[in-house]
Amino acid sequence: MNTLKITLFSFILIFVSLSSTAGEGLKNLEKNNKLHKGFVSYLFDDNSGKLYLKIEKNSFLKKYTVQEFLYQTSLPQGLGSNDIGLDRGQLGEIHLVEFEKVGNKLLLIAKNTKYRALSTNVKESESVNEAFASAILWSFPIVENQKKWILVDASNFILQDIHGVVRKLNKKKQGKYKLDKSRSAIYLPRTKAFPDNTELESRITFIGDKPGEFVQQATISPYVVSLRMHHSFIRLPKEGYKSRKFHPQSGFWSFEFQDYAQPINQPITQRFIPRHRLQKKHPNEKISEAIKPIIYYLDPGAPEPVKTALLTGAKWWDQGFETIGYKNAFQVKILPDGVDPMDVRYNVIQWVHRATRGWSYGAGVTDPRTGEIIKGHVTLGSLRVRQDYLIAQGMLSRFEINNDEKLKSDKSKRDKSKDGQSEDDQSEDDKELMDLALARIRQLAAHEVGHTLGLAHNFAASSYNRASVMDYPHPMFELKDGRISAENAYVENLGAWDKSVIAYGYQDDGSDEALSKIISDNQSLGMLFISDPDSRQKSNLHPKASLWDNGENATQELNRMIKVRRHALDQFGLNSLHVGRPLSDLQEILIPLFYSHRFQVEATAKLIGGYDYQYDVKSTFSDVNKRLGSEVVNSERQIEAINALLQTLSSEFLSIDDSLNHLLLPKAYGYRNSRESLIGKTGVSFDRVGLASASIQHSLSLILEPSRLARIRQQNMTKNKIPSIIEIGERLHQQLWANQSKKQIGKLIEQKAIDLSYSNLLNLLHSVKVDFLVKSEILTILEKEKQYLSKKLKRMSVKSADYGFMKYQWLRLNSLSIKNLKAEKLLKLPKMPPGSPI
Repeated sequence: MNTLKITLFSFILIFVSLSSTAGEGLKNLEKNNKLHKGFVSYLFDDNSGKLYLKIEKNSFLKKYTVQEFLYQTSLPQGLGSNDIGLDRGQLGEIHLVEFEKVGNKLLLIAKNTKYRALSTNVKESESVNEAFASAILWSFPIVENQKKWILVDASNFILQDIHGVVRKLNKKKQGKYKLDKSRSAIYLPRTKAFPDNTELESRITFIGDKPGEFVQQATISPYVVSLRMHHSFIRLPKEGYKSRKFHPQSGFWSFEFQDYAQPINQPITQRFIPRHRLQKKHPNEKISEAIKPIIYYLDPGAPEPVKTALLTGAKWWDQGFETIGYKNAFQVKILPDGVDPMDVRYNVIQWVHRATRGWSYGAGVTDPRTGEIIKGHVTLGSLRVRQDYLIAQGMLSRFEINNDEKLKSDKSKRDKSKDGQSEDDQSEDDKELMDLALARIRQLAAHEVGHTLGLAHNFAASSYNRASVMDYPHPMFELKDGRISAENAYVENLGAWDKSVIAYGYQDDGSDEALSKIISDNQSLGMLFISDPDSRQKSNLHPKASLWDNGENATQELNRMIKVRRHALDQFGLNSLHVGRPLSDLQEILIPLFYSHRFQVEATAKLIGGYDYQYDVKSTFSDVNKRLGSEVVNSERQIEAINALLQTLSSEFLSIDDSLNHLLLPKAYGYRNSRESLIGKTGVSFDRVGLASASIQHSLSLILEPSRLARIRQQNMTKNKIPSIIEIGERLHQQLWANQSKKQIGKLIEQKAIDLSYSNLLNLLHSVKVDFLVKSEILTILEKEKQYLSKKLKRMSVKSADYGFMKYQWLRLNSLSIKNLKAEKLLKLPKMPPGSPI
């Protein structure tokens, strides 16, 4: 009897299972739902909320033939936190993939394109494929298997955390989250199928506890975070694309892979440049339209006048293509209504909002086989333009404070502007600031689009007439007739470098001879190319490669900026503030002005212990090879740089006037400090010494940067005119102890500079990262300082105002011993509020 019951129960289960499968069959599903036909056809079942994919066997599962395609992921709706980095429109991974049917499963397999063997020997290629891991990205359950097609359930595939949000939040220490499928669903408005691509999207919800600061800042409910994720299936580009070789002086990024089929005497790493496909309709004509122009589409959500500025700046790239004989090869339009910005068919410029100021990016969808750019995707952070306005506001101080009629008129125009009126309704003073901010936005649009064309940063271009939009420009403020002018704040249009790089990547002639001529011409014109690895760090050593700097000679530009900065500080006050704004806002306007030298200081510091060099490649010409190699920055330039940097430690440089300090009020009720504010040690009152301290530390950290000191020691041993570490210590001592400001606030700043200099020297002594040869020199400097303090204390009365300060510093240095160096913890030193990006 029991056996009969079990058999009957099993039969019922089988029947129910078969009925369920039959119910999920395509014929039944199509009764109430539409099959959306395309590259990968899909169907959404409105009853169950499931999404099915119809896989054509002839297209994807031909017997004995691999049918590859591309799989790209992205994040259409972001978290809104710059610190976490999950931005709207952020691209995820791209893979070369294929489907493989195994039993009742359909596997989605990603191939390892990093390692290959480009060989006619099939076995040689197979040996490499088997040597490195592939990745099974998903296993789809097969719902129906017909002669010409397979139907799979892709619901769980679409509803996975494909963008790694949980990992990201955990890594950033923003809480423990997990995906909640009950609150996740297919997002139909952005799920579509086209002949060459299928776009699938979902709403994904994460739940968690103990949310971090940045999650709390950006979300409506930090315990429930809902984002959207996107999946793109993309047909492989048509044949005919020709890869172009990479050269380290080309100005392009490098697309690379390992080819194990290369001969032993050739590099296994193959390097090409990423670029769009572009061909002339009429290749024999000097000027021709393109067969398929490169068209970018601007986010219609960008407001005016920003939208017009973005369109204008992005269109500059057509100048580069005109130079190589193209007509209308590069175009920029507004993204049409109803078009999905994640759709791989559209190059897109997105205007992206975050809770705080952050970076912009130029990314793209690139064929992992060839480096061909299929889709350019630009992310422009919306708050950066406000930072440019803030910089101009403090530097120019153009607002009226004495003319009552003009004050009322300006306020009325600003109120109209808020209500959506044109920029003509802004006051004249406002317009000057807006012009600067919009000039920067034009440049930024061009810069990020440049990345999506394959171009890398060139941080040396500012040293030869601001010749590239691919540098990071600092606004150029000039003193003219006793007034600060922003007339030449930013350069308009592409520079000579940009046009040269476009020629390398996109001109018709891609022969070795033609490309070598471009590189040679650049060198003859003095167009230097130095990029990120040699520019971004404080420890970098190239005298012409820095971020947010200007001028052919960094030291001369710093000296010029010091004068402009002082003039701006002297005029700063109520005329730096809009009518109707609380005086406490002056603090945030003052910060970027007071620290406006910060980037040029960093550029100047690179001359100390610096080396001049290029990304040289051995030539076939002996006269060229004779010029190759690096050169130490000469002693005169190094001493000039040291002297200029020491100026930034003077109390005169670091002080603000008493009348200005009187205006720097605690935060008005309803307002609060932010990361852009100065957090001092005087409570809610403005900390003038704290303001100076961060600047002092910035300069000291650059002068006393460990690897810089190590280079100085070696340079001094081979070229004795180069200042030694001891000499730099002596110059630093003379600067810090010779000021003797007559103002009490000046004396406090001077004492803070001495205190911080000792803290930096002690940290160098205690850090395990500092070379012991440098430490021996630092120890000598500290011993000299201790002796100096001892002499001062012997001649000083206990009742002296400076006695306590002197004694405190002497005790710090007197406690030194070799035994306790490793046991010491590094001292925490002040930091400026964020500078980059501007």
